[in-house]
Amino acid sequence: MSNKIVTFGEVIMRLSPPGNRTMKQSHEMEFFFGGTELNVASSLATMGCDVRHVSSISDDFVGESAVSFIKSLGIDTTFINKNEHPLGLYFLEVGSSVRASRIAYNRLNGSFANIKSEEIDWEKVFEGCRYFHWTGISPGISESAYETLKEGLRTARELGIEVTTDPAYRSNLWKYGKNGNEVLKELVSYSTIFIGGVNEINEILGTQFSSDKEGFMEACKELKQQIPSIHKIFDKIRIGVTASSQQTQGRALVDDHYFETEVLEVNPVVDRIGTGDAFAAGLIYGLINFDDEKALKFANAACAIKHTILGDINYSSAEDILEVMNGNSGGRIKR
Repeated sequence: MSNKIVTFGEVIMRLSPPGNRTMKQSHEMEFFFGGTELNVASSLATMGCDVRHVSSISDDFVGESAVSFIKSLGIDTTFINKNEHPLGLYFLEVGSSVRASRIAYNRLNGSFANIKSEEIDWEKVFEGCRYFHWTGISPGISESAYETLKEGLRTARELGIEVTTDPAYRSNLWKYGKNGNEVLKELVSYSTIFIGGVNEINEILGTQFSSDKEGFMEACKELKQQIPSIHKIFDKIRIGVTASSQQTQGRALVDDHYFETEVLEVNPVVDRIGTGDAFAAGLIYGLINFDDEKALKFANAACAIKHTILGDINYSSAEDILEVMNGNSGGRIKR
């Protein structure tokens, strides 16, 4: 069986002052290409997976640079289209200790926001595909992005593909007149594996479950009752001590069986951006290669190690992540 993974989502450029500077005190910016789903694709490709990304980028030298970067990671860019709109941007000030990081987006009129559903031949996209991954970011950007994703999900269901979703709700999106929670519930109904916890379930179902273990289990059971296509639920717990110190843990409910990982501590944090995407990528890799419990441990280790890597993407190999998962987190030099 092929293990090809398809991801769908925006390619976005991140601009940050170097180090932990604020915009006010800096006259230069570092840039990184990323995007929630592209971060997942990039991490999976780094771990040796066969990955294809579907998107729409700007038809200019910025878009060309983005495609060149994506290709350099080994990702199939066949279904990344171009249009006349600019590539989406976001600006990040990286916080430290008690000072939180800050983000400002410029994406709602970008190239991905203007993607056209009729431009994507989903049957060709999914040739040889085993997993399709999407997040709640994409349908929030524009109605055309929502329609394109919905068509992809319909096709994936017809083809019997496993669909993983991280249905993150972002209130600063959803400017085109649709109710974000209603749309996410609709799209999750085409999915089979849910990457999220009590907050995401409460937002989608309009419930008020608590975030403790019992609340998580009850929330999962309600989600599976209302959306029967979901058969596995994996949750990432992150406890922020300060901007420079984080703890991560994973928990899951599969076939009414609850399990969780140990807590991993990261101090100091280099970059928090993309840590949830690293978790999702680690989980997909784990589901392909391990049993469910080991997959969750692998995902949690991937999330933890991403906190130590600058930029949006987890560049760790599967071997690097396995070492952290197996307790080798002392940071000794490898010679």
